[in-house]
Amino acid sequence: MNPDLDALKPYPFEKLAALKVGVTPPEGLAHIPLTIGEPQHAPFAAALETLQAHQQAFARYPATAGIHELRMAIAGWATRRFGLEGLDPDRQVLPVNGTREAIFAFVQAALDRTRPAKVAVPNPFYQIYEGATLLAGGRPLYLDCLAETGFRPDVDAVPADTWREVQIVFLCSPGNPTGAVTPRTEFEKLIALADEFDFIIASDECYSELYLDESAPPPGLLEACAALGRHDYRRCLVFHSLSKRSNLPGLRSGFVAGDAALIAPFKRYRTYHGGAMSLPLQHASITAWNDEAHVRANRDAYREKFAAVTDILAPILEFPIPEASFYLWPAVPGGDDETFTRSLFAEEHVSVLPGAYMGRESNDGSHPGRGRVRLALVAELEATVEAAHRIRRFIERSS
Repeated sequence: MNPDLDALKPYPFEKLAALKVGVTPPEGLAHIPLTIGEPQHAPFAAALETLQAHQQAFARYPATAGIHELRMAIAGWATRRFGLEGLDPDRQVLPVNGTREAIFAFVQAALDRTRPAKVAVPNPFYQIYEGATLLAGGRPLYLDCLAETGFRPDVDAVPADTWREVQIVFLCSPGNPTGAVTPRTEFEKLIALADEFDFIIASDECYSELYLDESAPPPGLLEACAALGRHDYRRCLVFHSLSKRSNLPGLRSGFVAGDAALIAPFKRYRTYHGGAMSLPLQHASITAWNDEAHVRANRDAYREKFAAVTDILAPILEFPIPEASFYLWPAVPGGDDETFTRSLFAEEHVSVLPGAYMGRESNDGSHPGRGRVRLALVAELEATVEAAHRIRRFIERSS
């Protein structure tokens, strides 16, 4: 077997399961999980209807590049959403089976292990960034996301000698688990660094359509490129998905867009990798990308939840006011996120994810996730509000 498999760290939910071994929660309380970022809102019905209408197309092999109509729908949506001056559907767009698969595959295709191969990732992070790097023979460079930097990576703190060894920089905006949004000026600063040190920027924007202020949609990497007049999106790729936007995580539908010089070899890699999206899923995706009404309704539902949960928890927990995504990132009383998680489950049958499971220790021994927990507000309103009340009850009783 590939020896690099031994470098992979346990996944956060494996560690969470081990933490809860031997704990018996109260029988009279139904379990409320706030752990996995899997949307529980109703999936976009029109997309499912389209999927059923095209089910006979399961009898045909799909092409890696996807059908032209899907690439056109994606390019049209991205152009409208981010104010682009055109996005070539044939050269700058590639449909993929969700961002998780595409992020992992892209690192395998892009990393050159014959030279220093560092991949910069936000810390805490989505663990696929790290796993993909390790299996491609690279080394993760952890960029801490701390309160004093708005829970975003401080790229100014990275020395030039380190940048020279970096081949890919991952951004996640809106951030997981913090909900922090990268301003356009920070995208532009990173683009300048990419030009200077010749690395690729890979921006994971799968939460971009879940934002709390309807008048302030989060900016994206391609939007920053367009503002700089870089309509070739040189050195830049974005990853988007229908999982959160349209409550369709099981559809496994997303896209990669940006620099055509990166898209072409990645498409060649995927031809061998076998990552083509089935035709019925492509047609369902067209329906989803072409509709905004259901996305606005989805945002309204999350706003209602965030408002209700914030009213309950803000008096007893400190957390950054989220700008986007569906997570809360509170600091726990006492600072021990594992003990808090285990005790909360034992006493209130609510599951949360320790922040220490989502990142790595810094060189000075500190940990940007330790002492916090991630709350995924993905369930329906009633269950989410009930979980918040139980958390508050637990904290007030413990204190």
